[in-house]
Amino acid sequence: MVNKKVINGGKVSHWACINFSRSVQETTARGFCQELAQMCQISGMEFNSEPVLPIYSARPDQVAKALKHVYNVALHKLKGKELELLLAILPDNNGALYGDIKRICETDLGLISQCCLTKHVFKISKQYLANVSLKINVKMGGRNTVLVDALSWRIPLVSDIPTIIFGADVTHPETGEDSSPSIAAVVASQDWPEVTKYAGLVCAQAHRQELIQDLYKTWHDPQRGTVTGGMVRELLISFRKATGQKPQRIIFYRDGVSEGQFYQVLLYELDAIRKACASLEPNYQPPVTFVVVQKRHHTRLFANNHKDRSSMDKSGNILPGTVVDSKICHPTEFDFYLCSHAGIQVRILYWSLLTADKY
Repeated sequence: MVNKKVINGGKVSHWACINFSRSVQETTARGFCQELAQMCQISGMEFNSEPVLPIYSARPDQVAKALKHVYNVALHKLKGKELELLLAILPDNNGALYGDIKRICETDLGLISQCCLTKHVFKISKQYLANVSLKINVKMGGRNTVLVDALSWRIPLVSDIPTIIFGADVTHPETGEDSSPSIAAVVASQDWPEVTKYAGLVCAQAHRQELIQDLYKTWHDPQRGTVTGGMVRELLISFRKATGQKPQRIIFYRDGVSEGQFYQVLLYELDAIRKACASLEPNYQPPVTFVVVQKRHHTRLFANNHKDRSSMDKSGNILPGTVVDSKICHPTEFDFYLCSHAGIQVRILYWSLLTADKY
């Protein structure tokens, strides 16, 4: 990605840097920040070369104090303007430091952060700087890439009408943790027809509960009466604010569901999606394509003729884009295997299309 420009560059006018690594001197940290700022500019971002404050050095055990100090001093200096980005230089073995920085910045300060390890600060690589600049650009609202077919309005079932694409999964605590909650996450596209910007929401729910509880919810408020909410509803609203259009089609990808849970998931989660739509506008019921994606299976696909190099990629695997929808698939269900991208060790995905009519 070196010397390549992003599609839409974000803007960073006010940023600061905290150095949590004892082995990185201020001059070294300053040089790294200057190189990173320059790379962001080369990639197409509007990035201020100078930080709001001199680089601040702090001990890892004082992370909360350091973050809040830099944030407050920057706000005072900016006089009403916002600190937009915080760079953090971390020791290579940083333990819980990374998680603490993200938690405090995102939940306490409302601040976008980018962490960099000490080893990359000492050995500055153009490729590394380019990769970090791509991360920063997306975090600042930019767009790195876009499909050519999206620009020419040629993506099937996406380009013809305003379409929102969801992705959802539930992460469960490790075996032996009997009280920790499961965490549900839902992301959704926020632009059309490019479908490259996404917003995400997470929520805690009952221990080892696979069904996502907060896709749609209602509760009683003493002042407002019955209130509606939920992750699907919020993401539909944000899509309309971002694009100026309400989705006329919903594509919902669901991960982590076993075949024995298909009926439950379809019954509960598809119903929640439809209720979320109806809560926004009477009779608003866009068509929903509900697809379960599974990684945990034992199917492996190999090229039929290993002597024919045109039937394989350079690593010897089947070509990306290969679809198998017969012979080894279910005789009546709509399912298929897809190798969606190239890689040295790629797990093909098993896709099952669920429809309300079938069940």
